[in-house]
Amino acid sequence: MRDNDAVTSATRKPETPAPPQLSTSLGQGGAPIVPPRLIATDLDGTLLRDDKSVSPRTVAALAAAEEAGIEVFFVTGRPARWMDVVADHVHGHGLAICGNGAAVVDLHGGPGAHRFVKVRELAREHALDAVRLVRAAAPGTVFAVEQTYGFHQEPEYPKLHMEAPDALAPAEELLGPGGAVAEHPILKILAHHPTLDPDGFLTAARLAVGERVTITRSSPSALLEISGPGVSKASTLALCCADRGISHEEVVAFGDMPNDVEMLTWAGRSYAMGNAHPAAVAAATGRTAPNNEDGVAVVIERILGERP
Repeated sequence: MRDNDAVTSATRKPETPAPPQLSTSLGQGGAPIVPPRLIATDLDGTLLRDDKSVSPRTVAALAAAEEAGIEVFFVTGRPARWMDVVADHVHGHGLAICGNGAAVVDLHGGPGAHRFVKVRELAREHALDAVRLVRAAAPGTVFAVEQTYGFHQEPEYPKLHMEAPDALAPAEELLGPGGAVAEHPILKILAHHPTLDPDGFLTAARLAVGERVTITRSSPSALLEISGPGVSKASTLALCCADRGISHEEVVAFGDMPNDVEMLTWAGRSYAMGNAHPAAVAAATGRTAPNNEDGVAVVIERILGERP
């Protein structure tokens, strides 16, 4: 099933961030916080330690949340094929949001057998527009194309990813009629610049493309991620929550980078990691410990401890 309908993130003024490792049972104005029904967490830099492991403490916290009836969703920029590191921890529903909201994936099948439940693809004409405009705004940019099944890149694109590309060609050729990406939906375009400041590159690219696509970043390097218009972690999470009758007030979210900002803003309670980018800190209602100190588990344990 493909869903190209964008969901607009709710906007609100973030609360004053709580000190690291502190969760509060009161919301804005001293009102009680709605008990959570769903936890949405980013992976790299958030749930995962820097060595890409899930700590025993975090494993136990995730299992305890599910046992208490709180669903846990992994919401990541990763493609589905890179989800094996957490596939054993998805529990009952088995779903994860991948590609910055471009896909909802059922991980029950195990490595190589992931099933796409929802795809919010990037139209080829929008992808070509973005490539043209970003290349003009930042000469020297090189591109790669991420699909539901397939990964392709330009010859000059650096070796940033785990696998060899399926095809090497200029992005305009890959995306053109009869190009290598014609068979499967496009999830996102990756744009890398070898010398630009990452935040400056993001700003320049967003100004260049306007609302034709969504551009964000999750890497410490100058690597941008380009999705369809209105596609974000927040908008796809909102669709999944609507399917379950869960309101944004009942969601607790965790993240660390600009690609988490919309999700951190949308959720009723949200936490930036102690290692988070300033944009994530500004968007969240609270702050927790760094990823290497089990910041997600710290908050989950506090939430479960507050339950009657």
